[in-house]
Amino acid sequence: MSDEQENNHQDGLLVAPAKPKLEKPRQYRVILINDDYTTMEFVVMILESIFYKTREEAVQIMLHVHQKGKGLCGIFPREVAESKVQQVLDVAKDHEHPLQCTLEPE
Repeated sequence: MSDEQENNHQDGLLVAPAKPKLEKPRQYRVILINDDYTTMEFVVMILESIFYKTREEAVQIMLHVHQKGKGLCGIFPREVAESKVQQVLDVAKDHEHPLQCTLEPE
């Protein structure tokens, strides 16, 4: 019996080495920031097309952004959150809207 097998052998039972504990990836909140120029309809379109929200969900989030200054679009792993933020910024720029979007750790 090898030393490793001997070390894992207790009372006639073979004990498997412990597996490392895997942690869930850190999640990030994607946030839309209110401004005085981007139309409400454009924000709803962004929420439907990039975040796959229903019309009702998109309107609720848009109103929250409008009234509170910012609103949560979704929670994603870092790479997905970064991609969503960039998509929002690109579409807003293409349509000449100053809409801002950011991410923050959960």
